[in-house]
Amino acid sequence: MKLFVDECVDWRLSRDIVGHEVKTARQMGWSTIKNGELLALAEKEFDLFVTVDRNLSFQQNLPAFSIAVIVLRAPSNRLADLKLLIPELLACIPRAKRGAVEYVGV
Repeated sequence: MKLFVDECVDWRLSRDIVGHEVKTARQMGWSTIKNGELLALAEKEFDLFVTVDRNLSFQQNLPAFSIAVIVLRAPSNRLADLKLLIPELLACIPRAKRGAVEYVGV
């Protein structure tokens, strides 16, 4: 599966998402692009959008996009806290559905 990691997620987390093709906003040159436009770009090249932006589902009409979204919920956005979510994230990826959001973590 092709995963896109939002710029608000520490790019180093992408190293731990094994078994999938993972690209970050920085790698794609999309660091300055905002959510709606970013989702539109990402849906053309990726199956799944990984973010820590808890407001994304309220700010965007996710069913209008043909990309699945997983929101990581950790005590902070620090890499150490996000790494703890990797097993749950890897388990969630196969069941993620386009146009829907899944939450991983607390």
